[in-house]
Amino acid sequence: MWGAEMGANDQGVCIGNEAIWTKEPVAPGEALLGMDLVRLGLERGGSAWAALTTITELLEEHGQGGQCKEDPVPFSYHNTFLLVDRTEAWVLETAGRLWAAQKITEGVKNISNQLTIGTQVSAEHPELRSVARAQGWWDAEGEFNFSQVFTPEKPPVRMELAKQRYRGGTELLQRHAGAVTAAVMMSILRDKPSGICMDSGGFCTTGSMVSILPRDTTLPCIHFLTGTPDPSRSVFKPFVFSDRYTPVPRVISPQYGPDDPVRKQPRFQSQVDRRHDLYKAHQVALSTMETGSGEEIHHILRELESQCLSEISALLSGDIAGEELGDLFFDCVDTEIKLYQ
Repeated sequence: MWGAEMGANDQGVCIGNEAIWTKEPVAPGEALLGMDLVRLGLERGGSAWAALTTITELLEEHGQGGQCKEDPVPFSYHNTFLLVDRTEAWVLETAGRLWAAQKITEGVKNISNQLTIGTQVSAEHPELRSVARAQGWWDAEGEFNFSQVFTPEKPPVRMELAKQRYRGGTELLQRHAGAVTAAVMMSILRDKPSGICMDSGGFCTTGSMVSILPRDTTLPCIHFLTGTPDPSRSVFKPFVFSDRYTPVPRVISPQYGPDDPVRKQPRFQSQVDRRHDLYKAHQVALSTMETGSGEEIHHILRELESQCLSEISALLSGDIAGEELGDLFFDCVDTEIKLYQ
């Protein structure tokens, strides 16, 4: 796929994405993936609202669905999104070409393979309610509750299993409400009892991201990225958009272009290795993580993460300049790979 389930742009806009299933059927043919919509929203959106508008316009024009992974067995879904910038936060939930959005103005909010918008609809597709009424999903009496109206009567197993994860995420965020730091977010993303950090049941958390978006526009936004799966065994590395940014080719997946073997022979998809250098080095290191040498490496990486958090704190306090961190992500990736080797 081209895109990802989370990302940020140089305007301080961040988007996260989750799969969802609703009463609206998923289109079987090619369509925009949720990952396409994240990428395009970040490409074209200078604010959270602008990114949301971009996504909903693309939805209405092209629809969503499509095959979301290289596998002979079809797997498609609709999408929910978190969209934030320095001053606003939105939840966007979709059902085919239809959508509803909620502006979050206080407290904390999370998503996890659930429809979560109830009656607090801040914006919506102009035909949302008329379609729901025509389908017999809503009788037009009382308040319109998007989640109740569009959640399927027999949700897929994935949605049912996600209820515990959604509740766990809400509880963990509320526990730290008013004091949610980058370190707190990292700990929540590493939480396994809640199911947020997945490493079993056929799934593994592929990558994790935490962003700090200062309201003060003279300060840079900071984006911490693992670039590797299972955040409990990964290190968050800070990235700052900067004119002095050094490209990091060792976290770029290989590109096959028109010669991509999957395009020519889909049955060979399992033979295509799309992992980048850091991912491969991390996977090899996982096998020794529980040994003495592996534990030492893990400790060093956590120390590196702690040091980076301290440097970012100094940056946001005005003690060091943002341009000095343009190479920090490159340096962290380089150090991590050398430790694995």
